[in-house]
Amino acid sequence: MPTSAGPLVLSTLPGRWAVCRLHAEAAVPAWAEGGSFFSATRTREELSIVCEEDAVPEGVKAEMGWAALKLHGPIPFGTTGVLASLTAPLAEAGISLFAVSTYDTDYLLVKAESLAEAISALRKAGIEIRGEPKGTPSPPAA
Repeated sequence: MPTSAGPLVLSTLPGRWAVCRLHAEAAVPAWAEGGSFFSATRTREELSIVCEEDAVPEGVKAEMGWAALKLHGPIPFGTTGVLASLTAPLAEAGISLFAVSTYDTDYLLVKAESLAEAISALRKAGIEIRGEPKGTPSPPAA
């Protein structure tokens, strides 16, 4: 699926990630803020935290075991079709995801056990993947 951004390039982030749910009025916890990436989103219903899996204390409601892919940016706000270009191949492959957007770019989290399949699906869609973890198969030679 073409975008107005040109070729899309993703890199894998090392480590495993968690998506946590806290009460809407909770403060952003210090344990979430360490590491190379974290995200906090507050609504009237909840505070969602994405952070390194090892940082999450026992007793916190969390979905563990995510791998993260970062879109090389920045992506201008007027660019169209970027998330659709990334999510459509994963949907077609039956891979669920959790997306996080920042001012400059987007992050896709997929379950760690689906990472190799996600990379394969994204490559088939013409998306370049860099920095893949060991054991992830490369595409067959053309």
